[in-house]
Amino acid sequence: MEELIEQFYRAFGACDADTMAECYHANVQFSDLAFGQLSASEARAMWQMLCKSQKGQGLKVEVSQIQLGTNSATAHWQAQYAFSRTGRKVHNRIVAKFQFKDGLIIGHHDAFDLHQWARQALGFKGWLLGGTSFFQRKLQQQTRSMLRKYMTKNNLL
Repeated sequence: MEELIEQFYRAFGACDADTMAECYHANVQFSDLAFGQLSASEARAMWQMLCKSQKGQGLKVEVSQIQLGTNSATAHWQAQYAFSRTGRKVHNRIVAKFQFKDGLIIGHHDAFDLHQWARQALGFKGWLLGGTSFFQRKLQQQTRSMLRKYMTKNNLL
């Protein structure tokens, strides 16, 4: 499973959403603070959308501290990129929890400091509001709307 996690993040660093999707079980569930809970098709589309927006933009992804359980794992990973809406540099540090089924990832939960991310991505506005539940709800509404539009435009619904 360690190699599967490493493959997933190598693919993300290369903006290769197809390889990332191959690491996921057909019924994968994904969640994080920015998008909330996503179904399998939404999770695959999210990575596709993120890879498309970052391709050629200098995305750097590193994974470390992979710890394996029986059918689970945790990993620390970080991404460095320019936030597309503002162009501001972001260095996000994430802890991922995985569950596995049939040799693939069936559960993927990313946790990170949303307030820190908001300060980097949005500047003063993120510093001021990034630690609030209002901000998290608003961010999830915006990201889910972007994802829905992306899925509609690309016939992924």
